[in-house]
Amino acid sequence: MSLDEPRAKPHERLAETLSGDLAAVGDVIRARMASEHAPRIPEVTAHLVDAGGKRLRPMLTLASARMCGYEGAHHINLAATVEFIHTATLLHDDVVDESGQRRGRPTANLLWDNKSSVLVGDYLFARSFQLMVETGSLRVLDILANAAATIAEGEVLQLTAAQNLATDEEIYLKVVRGKTAALFSAATEVGGVIAGAPDRVVEALFAYGDALGIAFQIVDDLLDYGGATQTIGKNVGDDFRERKLTLPVIRAVAKADADERAFWVRTIEKGRQDEGDLDRAMAIMARHDTLASTRQTALDWAGTAKGALADMPDHPIREMLVDLADYVVERIS
Repeated sequence: MSLDEPRAKPHERLAETLSGDLAAVGDVIRARMASEHAPRIPEVTAHLVDAGGKRLRPMLTLASARMCGYEGAHHINLAATVEFIHTATLLHDDVVDESGQRRGRPTANLLWDNKSSVLVGDYLFARSFQLMVETGSLRVLDILANAAATIAEGEVLQLTAAQNLATDEEIYLKVVRGKTAALFSAATEVGGVIAGAPDRVVEALFAYGDALGIAFQIVDDLLDYGGATQTIGKNVGDDFRERKLTLPVIRAVAKADADERAFWVRTIEKGRQDEGDLDRAMAIMARHDTLASTRQTALDWAGTAKGALADMPDHPIREMLVDLADYVVERIS
């Protein structure tokens, strides 16, 4: 590579390194999303699976297993399991959020209907459990089953926390750990488990996935107030319009004067939003510097992720995972 050629992004380098494994994962996904009796299942699933997602979560399983010296084939099924769980949650989330766009394309519930999205999501959850059972590892089953339950718990917690100005940073972190970081940490953890890695290595992989997932979600929440639509795959300001209390807003509410608090009560708690309210919300957050402080929090979690890998043996994939933690937050630089 010449000096003036841009260096490939960390997830692209990971994908190239794991290209054979990723191709095998794709084969498993296509085979297991098939349905002899309900052709809508592969139609709906393919709409999301083929939408150009980075397959970051299954890549984390493959990378963790390979980094730990795994030479078997069970990591392929586990990576497909992780992708099925993720796809199922996206289908359900879009119904709950009444979303119209995902990864820059119309959502499945918009193209088909809510019933199809919910039921196909249920089907993919069932498929994921079939795949994880095939590894024959109760420990793997325990990790992924717990992750699935934690994801659902996080989504329900978000329902109760949304539009409630009493929601604080502790509750926000619980939501993020549930709905996002739980699958990241399970993805990395099972890679180490299936490879037979020592407990300290498995624990480090869990800690890396947990911190990476938290950083990833904080960045996503921050991009909603400053990312390009083509970058975030949804419309800028969607979280505000959907009255979601994400970290920049939570911090702005905590610092609000009486007039600002009345604004948040009207727009978030009561849902009465007028033309120009998004601009005013952005101005309030800028006044209290909450976008910058949220960015720093994301950087801190990325640092925690990198620190978790510090004692891992030298391996080319380890360096890619370190770079990946930086890349996750570079999206907001």
